[in-house]
Amino acid sequence: MLFLNVFYCGALMLCCTRLCVALHVSHGQQLIPDHHPPLTEHTFPPTETSSASTVFHHVFHNAPCFVDDIFAVLCEGVGSDGELTNRTLTQFGICTGSDSLSDSVLLQLAKETSRNQINRLEVLHPTGVLLAEEDKRGMLTLTFDLPQSPLIKLNPVLLLAYESPLTVTGGNLDVTFNSQWLHPNTQSVCISGETQYIMLTGKASEANIHQNWRISVETKNPDMNQSLKDILIGGKSGSNISMTPLLLFSGERGTDTSYTHTSGSSPASSQTSFLCELKRFLGDVLPQELPESPPLQLNSLQSLPPLTLGLSSSDTLLAGLINSSSQTIFSFNSWGSMFQVHRGELALSPALLEELRQRLEQSVIKMMELIREEEVGHRAMARLGRLKELSAFPKEEPAAGESQYRAFLLLKALQTVARAYELQRGLRATRAGSNNPEGGNICGLRSLTVSLIKILTGPNTANINNCHGFCAFPLSNPNNHAILLNSHIGSGNVDERAPCCVPVAYEDLEVVNFDNHGTSITIQPNMVAKECGCR
Repeated sequence: MLFLNVFYCGALMLCCTRLCVALHVSHGQQLIPDHHPPLTEHTFPPTETSSASTVFHHVFHNAPCFVDDIFAVLCEGVGSDGELTNRTLTQFGICTGSDSLSDSVLLQLAKETSRNQINRLEVLHPTGVLLAEEDKRGMLTLTFDLPQSPLIKLNPVLLLAYESPLTVTGGNLDVTFNSQWLHPNTQSVCISGETQYIMLTGKASEANIHQNWRISVETKNPDMNQSLKDILIGGKSGSNISMTPLLLFSGERGTDTSYTHTSGSSPASSQTSFLCELKRFLGDVLPQELPESPPLQLNSLQSLPPLTLGLSSSDTLLAGLINSSSQTIFSFNSWGSMFQVHRGELALSPALLEELRQRLEQSVIKMMELIREEEVGHRAMARLGRLKELSAFPKEEPAAGESQYRAFLLLKALQTVARAYELQRGLRATRAGSNNPEGGNICGLRSLTVSLIKILTGPNTANINNCHGFCAFPLSNPNNHAILLNSHIGSGNVDERAPCCVPVAYEDLEVVNFDNHGTSITIQPNMVAKECGCR
């Protein structure tokens, strides 16, 4: 029954991933390109109605899982009462207490996502954005350049999406959008520090033609115009646009559903979906410690030669990794690799496959207990069920190579999370002991969390520990040199260096790297302090 409950919760997340697999991008456009081309900028002469205008040909180089995360938010947006939660309304800029069309449309999109109707929702990207500032009233105008697509005949939802919640300078923003392409023509949006998406309901086009949507934007408080401009274009003219425009098309909202996309999921897309779900799960369950130090580059550290993780991997290598308790970091070497990751497969022997299966089942049970004890939340439990489902071995043998690959990654992730909480609890006990007057501040292991350059899946921090405390008699975990040195100094030879509290044993860090060529594991030795002593 315990596992059934997990899978029941996880089923709610099933739709998010499969939906993203079926996203349709017209004319072969990529959701995320495999490189970082520069932002193209063109300046036009001023007109009677507007000052100098800047065209930003938007480059979709958002973080991996960007679109996948949007649909995960939609999937989780409906509460137990079947209505949108207040948090969801705020996330999408819906004004509290409003009875607008946006409410009902957002609810419909969220319910369609929850019902896993992957043939009812499509995505189209505008190819460019034009920002103009009117002279007379200070009103901003956004013009979206849309590609040709039969989807334009359906009623779209224009979503202005951001990678993180907005930062609003000077308080919340009440914004009005007005355009003949919107339905209704005038729509209000309430932007706060918790808003991450701005949703506008659009009007269907009468023909499949290339067109521009011109939308005027203004705030009720003219003093907030600069904050509004910062939100729309990322600060100042010439900077990267932080906003990503998306057009969502729902089959139920249009009169013609013949354009909906019904193709099944590809192996590469399915692999991406698993990694995106793993990213969200790690973000939910890992202890949140925010180091003050600047991020560190993992590739600047000494490491052993990378080991390929694939069909050619030996059982000896895989057995060592399965039984290892080292921290594991999941890293992408380039922005584009998330959507071009090599199809991951393993070919474990029957004995090792059974060991992986048993270890994963034990880890899942342990993780469920940990989630309840730490009160992480039901969302983490649902995502754990979803991950378990995505990595489940088929009932018919032999087990598919892709499921082995995912099960291995999930096991390493769960081992890392369990280790993080065990360490956290052990250090709590150590701190409690050090506060005891009888124990004093003796040499011992302390937590030290460092920040890593954003590695896209996680964790984005590593607990490397450190040693702190006094080395006074009786010495903590000394060697012969420290004992003699301490005795020598105790005899009055105060000019010598006294024994210091330092790490005397270390653990490795395992880094799983994903790139266009496949998956590899890099072992970075002597990374995490494991034991302290006086030396």
